[in-house]
Amino acid sequence: MSLRLLLVRHGLSTFNNEGRIQGRNDLSNLSEAGQEQARRTGKALAEVPIDAVYSSPLQRAAETTTKLLEARGKKELTPCFDDALIEVDLEPWSGLTRDELKSRFPEAFHAWQKDPEDVFLERQDGTRYQPIGELIEQAQSFLQSLVQRHPVDGNETVLVVAHTTILRCIMLVLLGKPKQGLRRLRVDNASLSVFNLMPSQKQAHEVQIECLNSTAHLDQPLPNKGKGARMILVRHGETDWNRQGRFQGQIDIPLNSNGQAQAEAAGSFLSDVAIQKAFSSSMTRPKQTAEAILKAHQDVHLEVTDGLVEIGHGLWEGKLEEEIKDGWATLLEAWKQAPETVQMPEGETIQDVWTRSVTCWDQIASTLEPHETALVVAHDAVNKTILCHLLGLTPADIWSVKQGNGGVTVVDIPTEPGQPAVVTCLNLTSHLGGVLDRTAAGAL
Repeated sequence: MSLRLLLVRHGLSTFNNEGRIQGRNDLSNLSEAGQEQARRTGKALAEVPIDAVYSSPLQRAAETTTKLLEARGKKELTPCFDDALIEVDLEPWSGLTRDELKSRFPEAFHAWQKDPEDVFLERQDGTRYQPIGELIEQAQSFLQSLVQRHPVDGNETVLVVAHTTILRCIMLVLLGKPKQGLRRLRVDNASLSVFNLMPSQKQAHEVQIECLNSTAHLDQPLPNKGKGARMILVRHGETDWNRQGRFQGQIDIPLNSNGQAQAEAAGSFLSDVAIQKAFSSSMTRPKQTAEAILKAHQDVHLEVTDGLVEIGHGLWEGKLEEEIKDGWATLLEAWKQAPETVQMPEGETIQDVWTRSVTCWDQIASTLEPHETALVVAHDAVNKTILCHLLGLTPADIWSVKQGNGGVTVVDIPTEPGQPAVVTCLNLTSHLGGVLDRTAAGAL
């Protein structure tokens, strides 16, 4: 049982086209391209059951909601326009272009680029305020109200249409407000992000990112690359043990026929993406996946590394969950509730995997030139530790990130010192059918 949140940013607006700061003013509306983006998003969600819709009342978001629902083709939903979803208050900057902002407010612009959470602005009445601090409180208020109306054990799906900064603040609140969090996430026009909220024994609810910033339903499969290097992180395709729910770990199980098809689908999805380097875990299933993807990139050499091998489950490897429960019931429950505390019997800890996988990731990143894109293919636990690191989370948070077999994640490396890498999109699986992740849950 869970509450599924479908988070959609409004389509391209007239101010977006002009490169102007919008904030919470209501002076811009959807461009023609933005209207088409909204329609495409609605068509992508046509087969997804939705129980309720909430939207910012600002016209660029409200128009996105209207056109999305029209394109979806079902008439039973009436959106609730909620002021708690309006965009960040940037009153002194509203309407300015980025060049005008840099010219008129150079220090504030630099501070915003470096660490927006710490920036203070001044309203026309002279009061100083912290835009992101206020927006975080607004996001918390919206989520508290939402969960009261739609409990996390109610198996409902709720669509939320809003703006880039309020959506990122909602995500950060769900993830526990990690440090420098706003700079770690990207939310493109008309993108779709999926978060699952589930009942928890330890806290109000558990949170899982199923998908982040998917634009695959729009004109191009991946968001535009920034100035720095890009890394495309892929989980290997399905194996028979994934399908059966067996703990694989470091037993070298190959792809099954469905896993091979998933790898080839990922290859087709990435066929037009320029890739200069490729790396894989030294195990068979990620190597097979990488080789399928590289069929469209014949000149790219695949380098394998032990730093990306899957977690060693020790004595649990090859076993189903019910078999593990017979011998290690308390430890298995701890693995589910507090994975950072568990030493696998004759195996590894999640911290062991974190240390070697993040080290390997950083080493690969250090070899890349700004113009380069590298493919990295690994495993569920390895990818989760890397992504938790990039999102500012901890080993205790690995269940917060979903990695579907054949799923594609994109990370953009910063060019400015001290800035975190940007998780541009996470766990894209639309190339496997539909906008929701339908891959096997596996045993991890």
